[in-house]
Amino acid sequence: MSQIEPLAAAACAGGRSFSEPRLSPDGSSVAFVARHAGGTSLVVVDVGLPAAKGASLPPLPPHGEVSQYRTVGHEGRVVAGGPEPAGRGGVLAWLADGGRLAYVTRAGEVAVVAAGGGASEIVASDIEGGPSALAASPDGSRLAFVADTRAVSTVAVGGGPVTVVSDGADFALDPCWSPDGERLAWQEWDVPAMPWDAGRVVIAPASGHGEPWLVAGGPDMSAQEPRFAPDGSALAFLCDAGGWLNLWVARADGTRQRPLVLEEHEHGGPVWGGGQRSFAWSPDSRSIAFTRNEGGFGRLCVVDVATGEVHQLSRGIHTSLTWAGDVVACVRSGARTPTTVVGVRPATGVRQTLATGTEVDLLGAAEWMPEPELVEWRAEDGSVVHGRLWRPPAELPGDGAPPLLVWAHGGPTDQRQVTFDPRLVFFVSRGWAVLHPDPRGSTGWGRAWAEGLRGGWGEVDVGDVAAGAAAAVERGWGDPARMVAMGGSAGGMTALLLAARDPQRWAAVVALYPVCDLADLAATTHRFEAHYTVGLIGPLPGAAEAHRARSPLSQADRIAAPVLLLHGSDDPVVPAAQSAELAAVLRSRGVPVEHHVYEGEGHGWRSQATVQDELERTEAFLDRLGLPQNRQR
Repeated sequence: MSQIEPLAAAACAGGRSFSEPRLSPDGSSVAFVARHAGGTSLVVVDVGLPAAKGASLPPLPPHGEVSQYRTVGHEGRVVAGGPEPAGRGGVLAWLADGGRLAYVTRAGEVAVVAAGGGASEIVASDIEGGPSALAASPDGSRLAFVADTRAVSTVAVGGGPVTVVSDGADFALDPCWSPDGERLAWQEWDVPAMPWDAGRVVIAPASGHGEPWLVAGGPDMSAQEPRFAPDGSALAFLCDAGGWLNLWVARADGTRQRPLVLEEHEHGGPVWGGGQRSFAWSPDSRSIAFTRNEGGFGRLCVVDVATGEVHQLSRGIHTSLTWAGDVVACVRSGARTPTTVVGVRPATGVRQTLATGTEVDLLGAAEWMPEPELVEWRAEDGSVVHGRLWRPPAELPGDGAPPLLVWAHGGPTDQRQVTFDPRLVFFVSRGWAVLHPDPRGSTGWGRAWAEGLRGGWGEVDVGDVAAGAAAAVERGWGDPARMVAMGGSAGGMTALLLAARDPQRWAAVVALYPVCDLADLAATTHRFEAHYTVGLIGPLPGAAEAHRARSPLSQADRIAAPVLLLHGSDDPVVPAAQSAELAAVLRSRGVPVEHHVYEGEGHGWRSQATVQDELERTEAFLDRLGLPQNRQR
């Protein structure tokens, strides 16, 4: 193996990302949304799966440029001539004729365009709050969507008045049609619950004449992602009534619910937006392809609906499943597998790459990038906490324990799964070890573990991660003199609180758009998370003191480690003023702090230039602190 060179920030920030692959009704083509330096494009690729492995999709041209190109076994085209598609989830659906696509534009319109390209026709506009979670009726005559994240609605493909099917819940997501077009099923929930707390799957007449009826979910369980069998015989969904988010089925009318695969693995993740597809029915309704979370690692499986027999199809993280013809298409990734759109034939297990999302000069990292280890440690109360440890490649020079990034995930109801992450590769190529902890509140370990954070955000999770840092020292995972706490959003809050909890432990903190003031977050954040702290901390005003005491701003007098704070000026979730206020407090105490605001960025980075700057800025920050990013002391 050739010498491993630190990867350039520009390479790690480049490339494309893909979402929402959707197979055409006959399975001959797959459409997906591609995000790239030029913006967002709607791409269609012919699926043909030849015996020889196909080449990856060439670089996408700018949106709006008519383009035809061919790869080995695949023909791709950027659908041109219309408005740019929205970047969020649930924006794409094939019409029944297989020749047209419906999509949501960045301007918040519902549009239809020919799959071969051409001018788009605007079907609906001026929708209050904007449309999301698009679904086409089986006969192709109507489109269902959710307006303003709460009103399940339909509109004719040719345009016309919008029919509101239901707006009785505080939130709704992902309507799907019954095969006869008579009913819609969707997920809904009411505040102060979040969808993973008490999500419900309901069914209602698509005409809008009739009240929804409950299929599954409620106060002590959650259900999500309803999807009718193509033959109309059943409804499948995910439900955590058995303690784990597993695949369930019911009759098409929602009665006689039962778990289809009951096991101590999650089959989906928390619902943060529309378009999540963790499973897909086979065209003959006899099987379901589903994803399995194995401690943050992933696997694609297929279950026989009649017998419950499960067989494994492919390793890796698989998302956005769609099944038509004899092909399952999805987005696939892994520790050493760059993000791709793939087609898999369940009958044979043959897998074909349809499009790759990472620039060529980063693909070489797959040769030396290590697989993470599943590790565990004991929390202060004796609970077992899990995480994944990435060690630097053995080929890198140096002896002794490497510098260690303890990288907390956001949410906090979430998990950093084992996907190909160029930002992670950036640090590992420099000799850093990385620990991804799953403290209480994390998903992937069952409902009880996620609910273990209720009322304890800012204390319980921080204690679980602090115990992981102590275990890292005891077991030699990282150099105790070169440990850095890092995270974004809720993970940034965790990183800051770790530094306040144990000032001598941490050499530095890197916090991206962190929560610094919990009371301000509860008062100002966007509608989806407006009640999030009610369950995680407690309702206001009664829990005002807990909101104050657990905020990094209130604990800033105990932070001694140098801090890098990066925030977007237009962040709708955590106001940028929170980082600015924390930076001012730290500076007033003489704590080294670097604070930078990215103009026009929101909660997370959209621009590749911003990602590149973040990586370069973080590297320079750590270098100035004398934390060499290699294994030599």
